Amino acid sequence: MNRTDRLYALVEELRAVSPRPRSARWLAGRFEVSSRTIERDIAALQQAGVPIWAETGRTGGYVVDRAHTLPPVNLTAVEAVAMAVALHRLDGGPFAEAGATALRKLLAVMPPADAAEARRLAGRVHLVGGGPAAPVPAAVAGAVTAARVLRIGYADRAGVATERTVEPVGFLGNPWHWYLLAWCRLRDGPRAFRLDRIASVTVLAEPVTRELRPDALDIPRQVVRQLTLA
Repeated sequence: MNRTDRLYALVEELRAVSPRPRSARWLAGRFEVSSRTIERDIAALQQAGVPIWAETGRTGGYVVDRAHTLPPVNLTAVEAVAMAVALHRLDGGPFAEAGATALRKLLAVMPPADAAEARRLAGRVHLVGGGPAAPVPAAVAGAVTAARVLRIGYADRAGVATERTVEPVGFLGNPWHWYLLAWCRLRDGPRAFRLDRIASVTVLAEPVTRELRPDALDIPRQVVRQLTLA
């Protein structure tokens, strides 16, 4: 069994017995490898975002949270590559890191033969260009999720730097840039801040209670499409 197949099988073994643990020694015997190899595999799965933790004690071992893992996914190799292309287009955006984690989770739960075919097909796909050159500050992305007020250092299109206290409510994106949609207390109105122009970020304890829509920025309604999961 190669490593990719073993990683998939490890997740399925832990899912099957959850919430009971499996020890590294037991798993090593099951997959005919050393305990150290199992520990390395578990560490790789944890790094990929699979919710596995270790329980200590005489009957302890590794446990996976079944509520936060997927059963084998019935995706074709072409569908998996299509998702990978879409996720890679997030490079530089506010959800780039989450997209990369989602892709690793997807591959970890696909049947091994389908995952191998998806990797083979992905090797034939080449992307030119990508998202914005500068990555989105993690603090900004986190503040939108947690609904926390931000203090930012911002340079406008003329390069004039100001410090703003803003109430972030969402993101706007186009093929070239991502913008933070927020209520700006300095300007006392809604603003869209281009994310690669934000020089510094401080997350404040104050919660955001305001709601804004993109049409507050006088963007024609027919130009903006709201993201859906449908």
